Amino acid sequence: MGTSEVILVGVDGSKESFAAVKWAAERSKLRSCRLHIICTYAVASYAAATLDGGYAVLDDAALKEGASQIVKQGVDLAKEIGAPDVHGLVEAGDPAGILIDMSREVDLIVVGSRGGGGFADRLLGTVSSALPAHAHCPVVIVPRHTSGKAFTPVERIVVGSDGSEGATSALKRAVDEAELWDARLTAVAAVPMTTGTTMMAWLPANIDRDKLLKDVKEGLDNAVDAALDGRQRKVARHALDGSPSSLLIEFSTAVDLVVVGTRGRGGFAGILLGSTSQTVIAHSTCPVMVVPSAHHDVSPDPSQEWSRR
Repeated sequence: MGTSEVILVGVDGSKESFAAVKWAAERSKLRSCRLHIICTYAVASYAAATLDGGYAVLDDAALKEGASQIVKQGVDLAKEIGAPDVHGLVEAGDPAGILIDMSREVDLIVVGSRGGGGFADRLLGTVSSALPAHAHCPVVIVPRHTSGKAFTPVERIVVGSDGSEGATSALKRAVDEAELWDARLTAVAAVPMTTGTTMMAWLPANIDRDKLLKDVKEGLDNAVDAALDGRQRKVARHALDGSPSSLLIEFSTAVDLVVVGTRGRGGFAGILLGSTSQTVIAHSTCPVMVVPSAHHDVSPDPSQEWSRR
């Protein structure tokens, strides 16, 4: 029996965006949920110069048709994989803005980290943090294949925690994903204590680093236990000395999914709202799930068609 969950996938015709379709399709099979595949196109606001010095009005209908063909490819691919309920959608406008708007109506958004112009320019360009930082639902960013290993099934998950509200939401979602995929889950708290780095400017020179790591580990244990809320799932917990972004990128080479929150108080917070957000998303070798701190699951009526056209 299907659920009311809705997954939205952004495509732009690139191999990376279709890798996102594959990931989302495999996940949709686990819960028999609806999968909507969207491609956006820009409405022409000017005329293009021709070789003879004249001007040719750009054809919006042609742009829309091109986007429709990309969506059809995505829908066909998802159905081929076995996604139970797939729909296509074409929208005119800015990709990040449209997805942020739609994030209020869906449970999960999946996009590729590099593409052929559309989503790539928005997600890894000047507004690269717009979607993961401002979406109202979790966002999964699927990277380009570098090792040849398939991204699914998800067998190993790592979640970053710093004790913040955002990290708490990420922990809870990571537990949910581990249960859904029946995956092994590891929770990590990072404390950058390397001597001589600017990252340690806030710590006294005589700080007991072992005790600090022990305290961080205790806090992590409490946070994980709260996220489990009585659920019987084993979660490995580690408090480590190092840069949060570097540790996540390193972990991404050994796991299938990295989960982080969008807001925190230092540590992992800077990854998603600071300058290192692009570094983690761009260099992770596995998909990254970004969970907003104020995330609340939505429950669209499965009997209703997608409201947008």
